[in-house]
Amino acid sequence: MSPSSPDFGLAASDYADARLGFPEIFFDRLATRGAFRGGDHVVDLGTGTGTVARGLARRGCQVVGVDISEALLTEARRLANAEGLHITWRCAPAEHTGLAEASAHVVLAGQCWHWFDRPAAAAEAFRLLVPGGRAILAHFDFISSAPGLVADTLGLVHCHGRWPEETSLGIDGIYPRWLADLAAAGFTKIESSSWDIAARYSLASWRRRMHASAALCDLDASALAAFDVAFDAEVAPRHPEPLSVPHRVFIVMGVKPLE
Repeated sequence: MSPSSPDFGLAASDYADARLGFPEIFFDRLATRGAFRGGDHVVDLGTGTGTVARGLARRGCQVVGVDISEALLTEARRLANAEGLHITWRCAPAEHTGLAEASAHVVLAGQCWHWFDRPAAAAEAFRLLVPGGRAILAHFDFISSAPGLVADTLGLVHCHGRWPEETSLGIDGIYPRWLADLAAAGFTKIESSSWDIAARYSLASWRRRMHASAALCDLDASALAAFDVAFDAEVAPRHPEPLSVPHRVFIVMGVKPLE
């Protein structure tokens, strides 16, 4: 992990309840493109609260979810157990999982690659995969340049939050450097794609979504309460429910060459 990475574990319950997981169309498109198949062994790096891990387990994959935060893994276990899903959870950094070499058909990192030591994480993904295995780097988040609700909210977040220095900047959810990350690690057949969808929120869930953002997740209680007061006074009155928030999915895929 980058030394500037925020501690999302401090906002684990908000992260579990208010941050949207990848939409069903994400898994459907990956399956259509042959990125995974039922029965595949999958390692989900930076699993967080396990949204990707659960989506793949529902589709018959055998999943190991890896995260450095025990607090997030606790939420991941709770959510998976509620669905009756069998997923193995492992507390470890993405760069050094401790898992066996050539033990996975797919290594996936969703919503987290920009926080890792990317060369080390790419090398670890390469090590974990069988020849012909696939690395998938994915991002799903609101479009930060969107006007209206997003612009009004981010204005408050900038005033109240502490913005960490990210290790790889994206532009509205597009991360072009990730293609080079996979290439440098030895992956081939590298491709990328993206598409946009609208996500629905209530005002309460959107505010909690901000609690689980990189800028606010590790604020103390008084600082977070000040943000809430400002949100209720300045943002909520201007944006009636239900909220429709533009989001973008971005994917980079690469293949470990056959030996």
